[in-house]
Amino acid sequence: MPEILNPDTDSILEQVKKILGLTKEYDSFDTDIAIHINTVFSNLTQMGIGPETGFSITGYDEVWSDYVTSDELKTQQVKSYLALKVKSLFDPPSNANVATAMNNAISEMEFRLYVEEENSRYVEPIVVEEE
Repeated sequence: MPEILNPDTDSILEQVKKILGLTKEYDSFDTDIAIHINTVFSNLTQMGIGPETGFSITGYDEVWSDYVTSDELKTQQVKSYLALKVKSLFDPPSNANVATAMNNAISEMEFRLYVEEENSRYVEPIVVEEE
């Protein structure tokens, strides 16, 4: 049985399109979706998440293993955040209640990612004892 989520073979663009309900073959909006994906990656870089130099995609060649975070769990969180954020940019809900729920979920994910990143960068202070 093949892995459902294989970071070495799963195209970032293809996964986001799947979550948006689009097949890989339907390429009419690939440029729009890629632009939104890159915007979200830029936001993540500004939050201190992912590669320090930033990350972007140009098409189907970039896979999740190309995007490096401090741990695998955070990468999974980034996948959810990126997909939801792109959905809100590309195909925002017309219902105000759904939009509010989506924006609340995005805000919570941003907070959790930010806190997780800060926690992973925390260094215990060195205590010097005087004699």
